[in-house]
Amino acid sequence: MTQPAPNYDELLTESGVPRHSALSECLAALSADVLAERQKLAEEELLEKGITFAVYGHDAGTEKIWPFDVVPRPIPAQEWQQIETGLKQRIKALNLFLDDVYNEGRILRDGVVPEALIRTAKTFRPECVGFRPPGGVWTHVTGTDLVRHHDGTLYVLEDNLRCPSGVSYVLENREIMKRVLPEVFEGSVIAPIDDYPERLLEKLLSTAPPDAEHPTAVVLTPGIYNSAYFEHSFLAQQMGIELVTGPDLFVDRNDTVWMKTTRGPQRVDVIYRRIDDDFLDPEVFRPDSMLGVPGLMRAFRAGRVTLANAPGTGVADDKAVYQYVPDIIRYYLSEDPILNNVPTYLCSDPKQCAWVLENLSSLVVKPTNESGGYGILMGPVASQEERDRCAESIRRDPRNYIAQPMLTLSTVPTVINGRLAPRHVDLRPFILFGEQTFVLPGGLTRVALREGSMIVNSSQGGGSKDTWVLLQN
Repeated sequence: MTQPAPNYDELLTESGVPRHSALSECLAALSADVLAERQKLAEEELLEKGITFAVYGHDAGTEKIWPFDVVPRPIPAQEWQQIETGLKQRIKALNLFLDDVYNEGRILRDGVVPEALIRTAKTFRPECVGFRPPGGVWTHVTGTDLVRHHDGTLYVLEDNLRCPSGVSYVLENREIMKRVLPEVFEGSVIAPIDDYPERLLEKLLSTAPPDAEHPTAVVLTPGIYNSAYFEHSFLAQQMGIELVTGPDLFVDRNDTVWMKTTRGPQRVDVIYRRIDDDFLDPEVFRPDSMLGVPGLMRAFRAGRVTLANAPGTGVADDKAVYQYVPDIIRYYLSEDPILNNVPTYLCSDPKQCAWVLENLSSLVVKPTNESGGYGILMGPVASQEERDRCAESIRRDPRNYIAQPMLTLSTVPTVINGRLAPRHVDLRPFILFGEQTFVLPGGLTRVALREGSMIVNSSQGGGSKDTWVLLQN
């Protein structure tokens, strides 16, 4: 029986040599008891500040304190430069893809991406056909998930172009770390991240309709019961703009969006929407939606308001489209991809589907439009019953599934029951796209707190770490 390859440790080489000497020395100077004490302090601060997330369908209640680990995840500056360049390349190509798909459709006519794949995507919005948002920006904010395999190679696991969440926790993680482990900061030079809200607001306002002399932006939230409500309120507060729900806004007969205030209606020019497409406008999408704003799509198509991200962006992060992203980059940019894709099998293709069904025990199977880690089959650790159920689901709706080899995620030491133990991690950097594209240094490192688990989503028992781009190793 072949032994699995060892995990890639983000702090130590295979021979036990520290990859980041200054950070390792600082951590080594702290005893296990001190680390456990600092971990407790961090958890108390999270509780005091009310930094939470919601988990749906959990027996112990929905509202949870954000799980956080005090041992940071380091990334050397040279490697980060390559990651940043690769992310900028990827989002530039995907934005061009979105603009093309909803307008000329060149990439479909040329057969680079199958037209049937796009037209059958649940996230394709015919309502956006023939439209270009202000500045040609479809996806203002992107969260791209990266993983490192056991050989040290970084892969893009998926793109999130609709309403990516998690950046508020990146910012809060850093603030907590500064307070509970100040001595570790003293020994390291770390890229700052605290200007993200300012940059986000600048990006939003830069895409306001041309006739908006003094543009007003708001954050549109589904409300307090949404899993990311903490983030919605946090970002609104940090940017100094209003947090609104659907009933706070209305669209007049001139297709202009207004916000209700105690001083009378105020025009709204940019909406950072954290509501899924389906619920944005009951006149166009789900008529039973109580979360959106009737007429919002009329205002959007009339160029009277900017929606960030634009409706319809989900077609570019469909997990079946993911396989074609390297070809999308080559098509629009005439460049080879800087960041690697994970080899992917489309169950919509009969030959690939047959192979997947024969090899379920060695593959990860994902629904093309689910999120939060739901609906995933981890073939190597699944029971035969689970694999049989998955096979039946694939046969019933092959378009809805892809499969990938199971990667062994890298590990970072993590405080578990007062002691350090390796736990698997991924990384979600955040990209602000526009005329000048900005990538937040580091991003959200999610950690699988259960031993051996590769599922890092907080809704599935995962936590997070502060991510350090080390300007000095």
